[in-house]
Amino acid sequence: MKKIIAVLFVIFIISACSKNPPITTTPISELPTPGVTTVAVPDVAVTVNQFLNLWNNGDYVGMYGMLAQTSKDATNQEDFVKLYTETAAALSLKQIDTGIVSTLVKPASATVGYQVNFNSNLYGDLSRGMEMILVIENNDWKIQWHEGMILPELTGGNRLASNIQAPSRGDINDRNGNTLVTQTQAVALGIIPNQVSWEYEPALLDSLSGALNIPKNIIREMYKDAGNNYVALGEITQAAYDARATTFDAYGGLVKNPYTARYYNNGGVASQVLGYMSLIPAEEIDQYTRLGYARDAQIGRSGIELWGESYLAGKPAADLYVVKPDGTYDTRLASIDPKAPDTIYLTIDKDFQILVQKALYGFTGAIIVMEVDTGRILAIASSPYFDPNVMLQQNYNFQYAYNDIWNAEDRPLINRALQGQYPLGSVFKLITAAAALESGLYTADSRYECTSQYTELAGYIGDDWTFTRGLPPSGNLSLVEGLMRSCNPWFYHLGYALYQDKGPTYLADMARGFGLGELTGIGILAENPGSINNPTSDGSAVQMGIGQGDMLVTPIQVVDFIAAIANGGTLYTPQIIEKITSVNGDSVQSFTPQIRGTLPVSQSTIAALQEGMRLVVEDERGTAHSSFIGMETPIYGKTGTATTSIIDPHSWFAGYTDANNSDKPDIAIVVIAENAGDGSRFASRIFKRVIQDYFIGSPVTLYPWEYDFYLTVTPTLEGETTQEP
Repeated sequence: MKKIIAVLFVIFIISACSKNPPITTTPISELPTPGVTTVAVPDVAVTVNQFLNLWNNGDYVGMYGMLAQTSKDATNQEDFVKLYTETAAALSLKQIDTGIVSTLVKPASATVGYQVNFNSNLYGDLSRGMEMILVIENNDWKIQWHEGMILPELTGGNRLASNIQAPSRGDINDRNGNTLVTQTQAVALGIIPNQVSWEYEPALLDSLSGALNIPKNIIREMYKDAGNNYVALGEITQAAYDARATTFDAYGGLVKNPYTARYYNNGGVASQVLGYMSLIPAEEIDQYTRLGYARDAQIGRSGIELWGESYLAGKPAADLYVVKPDGTYDTRLASIDPKAPDTIYLTIDKDFQILVQKALYGFTGAIIVMEVDTGRILAIASSPYFDPNVMLQQNYNFQYAYNDIWNAEDRPLINRALQGQYPLGSVFKLITAAAALESGLYTADSRYECTSQYTELAGYIGDDWTFTRGLPPSGNLSLVEGLMRSCNPWFYHLGYALYQDKGPTYLADMARGFGLGELTGIGILAENPGSINNPTSDGSAVQMGIGQGDMLVTPIQVVDFIAAIANGGTLYTPQIIEKITSVNGDSVQSFTPQIRGTLPVSQSTIAALQEGMRLVVEDERGTAHSSFIGMETPIYGKTGTATTSIIDPHSWFAGYTDANNSDKPDIAIVVIAENAGDGSRFASRIFKRVIQDYFIGSPVTLYPWEYDFYLTVTPTLEGETTQEP
């Protein structure tokens, strides 16, 4: 039995191990396909170019944002920005040109070779090849930054330093070569009134007036209430002081402080034209150091000093060094030689300019004198003026006068000749007359009854100047005679008629054709355009006819169209630069007359305007006749009184000469005295003095308000023949 069981067991085992055993299948679930996530790495060249473009644009904060975290941990943003800023300043960096030269990319890092060409305002071009290493952070390329990526020479904490030695600034001269501005030794003068020996005050005032070229009464006014306080009086050259040292040193109370700096002769001849200089403002230091200036340099801030900066500053001598962390110089990377500055000659005449400025003593306003056939400006005065010398910190008087100039209510820094904007008043009647003559509705002989008041427009009454003075009306006048008498009703009538018959823009368009409401194009000096707006109602049209209402003009616009009337219709671009020469005397730039337009009128219209302006001066009924009695020079002019919101109106006189003197070209002159009163009383007399100054070389006739030349009393004109507004 046991044997049988053993046999069966063996058979079972053999069956289980056979090649074809019975199979039982059990269903199983299918395994998922393995998933693979692919992350796209940005093109490394895009990142590098972005970084380099930010560099060229000066966006150092943006550059810092592209650094790897390890680089940010090593250098904070403030130090990063400071290093790039200081390097750009040391290089006087204008721009950089960059390019990628090689790229090696690995799965998690990249090495990029790049070339940088530094274009320097001082040193020209400086090129370097460098490497940039980038790593992947948050699926983006980030830059592993170090100092050598700015310049290889900066590796290890080195820095750049630029040693700059600027040449003396170029001179500004008048047309004849007389110095207006130069670099020299000077003396700041001041006074402590209570220390003056009063028995010597008259002699002291004589000496100061001669040295400073300021009238004695004005000097006295400057310090009369100062007591024990120091009062800045002005500056003279050291040589001028030395010539008077014995006299000056004898007077108690006079304080002197020598200094060396930019010096403006005579306290600034045409100071608003010359402008002034100052230290580079803190917020502009980066800008100017990149232009090649030392941080403590002085620069032109207005006028010719600003416009002519590139001519007057020249180019400095400069050396660019690599400086070690211990402060010692390592390598000189670049060096340049200096370039001497140029000299600027203005079109103005110094002596004449001083006389023109004096003609405005006691007034706020402006005078412009311009050759009628060239546009050359011979004098340009703006009152009150300022002393550019006190804008320089080397000058002891700076601390006493600088803030006074900036805070003055009468704004002496404004060049009223170009920036002052005023209603033109009756001088505008020249343009109204021109528009009437060109309209085809009127001729020079057209007549109108000039009554005391204008009443043609319902609800509107316009007074003539004769009415406000209690004088008889002017009567029946031709259009030319209307200019002579400056008849308000005549020009009220024209303003209304032209508005009705020729359209609302007609008179305004004529004014714009005369150059009003736009820049004259002088360019060199800041100017305002004024405004000529189209009348929008019968009332505003009537007002425009006499030069009131919604209009503002600048004196330089007026002198330009007055010159055009004088020369037959050509509008010249006013110019103030006679020439610019190099240190060797070679011409860099020279004056050439520039025509900017033509008056939009016929020659017969110009002739009518000229005749009206002649009668203003020569005819006994002319509004300025009494101001010019005895004058031999042929003068053509127009008075103007422009009403303002202030009680006293602006006083205008605009005119020209017709002397045909080969030695003295004929000139156009415009005078405005702000809130002074009638044009026939004040501006016309100032105009007359300018004529005397130009043709004779000195004033001949006292103003009614003077007891001696430039020594004034309160104006009183009682008993005078009453003239036009």
